[in-house]
Amino acid sequence: MARAGGNRVVKVGLLLAGAALAVQSASAETLREALAKAYASNPTLTGARAQLRATDEGVPIARAAGRPSLDANGQVIDNVVQANNNFLNPERVGNAQVQLSFPLYQGGAVRNAVRAAETRVEAGRAQLRGAEANTFTNVVAAYMNVIRDEAIVGLNIQNVRILDTNLAASRDRFQVGDLTRTDVAQSEARLALARAQLQQAEAQLISSRENYIAVIGTPPTDLQQPPMLPRLPETAQVAVTEALDSNPQLLAARTSTEATRFDVGSARAGRLPRVAAVTSGNYVNYLGSLPRSNNGIPIDNALTSAAIGLQFTVPLFQGGRPAAQVRQAEALRAQALENATATERAVISQARSAFAVNRSSQQVIASAEAAVAANKLSLEGVRAENSVGTRTILDILNAEQELLNSQVTLVTARRDAYVAGFALLAAMGRAEARDLGLDGGSLYDPTSNYNRVRGRFFDFDDDGLPEAVATSTAGTPAQNAAVRPPVDPALKSDVDRGPALTTGASSPNRR
Repeated sequence: MARAGGNRVVKVGLLLAGAALAVQSASAETLREALAKAYASNPTLTGARAQLRATDEGVPIARAAGRPSLDANGQVIDNVVQANNNFLNPERVGNAQVQLSFPLYQGGAVRNAVRAAETRVEAGRAQLRGAEANTFTNVVAAYMNVIRDEAIVGLNIQNVRILDTNLAASRDRFQVGDLTRTDVAQSEARLALARAQLQQAEAQLISSRENYIAVIGTPPTDLQQPPMLPRLPETAQVAVTEALDSNPQLLAARTSTEATRFDVGSARAGRLPRVAAVTSGNYVNYLGSLPRSNNGIPIDNALTSAAIGLQFTVPLFQGGRPAAQVRQAEALRAQALENATATERAVISQARSAFAVNRSSQQVIASAEAAVAANKLSLEGVRAENSVGTRTILDILNAEQELLNSQVTLVTARRDAYVAGFALLAAMGRAEARDLGLDGGSLYDPTSNYNRVRGRFFDFDDDGLPEAVATSTAGTPAQNAAVRPPVDPALKSDVDRGPALTTGASSPNRR
């Protein structure tokens, strides 16, 4: 059987040891190191950070509508066809105008737009937390998949070797008349099936290793057993209660819904009067095309003027546009409310499912450990009974297959229990960067970029073209299915007994 179903990233320092392995010439790697690599360079996570920085810019964009605006324009005209009265139609004229406008009242449009943008920044931070949790869940799954599939390949290699030895012994006993041709054929068939299962297991291992590269960015190298998870909730209801309070995706959906309330207020402002203070200056120069005097009165070829005042705009009829915008904003708010409910349902389902899978997998582990021990004893007994003629070769082959099946079930259940436990932590909002005990330097601060840009108002104050942060995997070698010499998984602990992977909700990760 093959198997059962800041404004920039501050990279986390990694602790890498140098010890060449026969399989992949690199150092051993822990789950914490894999998480740190993904935190620094996973493109989904770095893209989510960039998206949050774009969301941050919504605040200065909204504020710009309530700030003064300064415009300048000018033109030079050369009249190529002149009228008879050159004074009224000069040959050339140049003019320039500067206008400063300061909005005083816009019906609450700016205030609501700013509050909506600020609320979306809060939602974006929660979404980034959710992206971190999802990324780390994918890292844990990829990490445990490789460990599981390496164990399964090792078990299948061991099974093929045993069956190959059995076949050689069966052929020898057939030559001396101790077994029949049927016994040899049964051994040959079971060996062929075992080789096919090994090939399937190797293909799955290669796939898991390639997926590891896609998520973490580097090939897996001698993956160590993962550390313990913190204590999980005793009941599904406890998990759901904490998830409803702390799940980042649910918090993001709720906060986004609040932002739509301000959008409705901003849309309603389109029907209200607007007041602005305006001042302007004009300069006109006829560029020497006017006579110097008219009937002895000097004529100035350059004129200046200035004006200051208030500008009132009272919308009387706009073709139904404001009402349509209000209805649109109200409909989008209705959509956000439904999305929040859908997210809540998904979070509840995720928490309950992860809790159930974890509990079930723990029970499967206990049963599989007992099955492995019993099947080992059974295999030894069947072999002994075969030696005295009370058991057939087929009995031995079946006992060996049952042992392999129970061993595969065991390593698969260990993987499922750990991944489900981490997914439960993620659903409860306890599997984010500041919850994890990552070795290295500072973590990404989602508030630093917001504080940097929120008050900017200069029109040419951009950051320049960005460069990719995530690392490319084009240069990584194609993976193979080579594994270390197989070890009976029943003799290995399912987790590292060192410090727990997470510190839980006590971490100061709620900004």
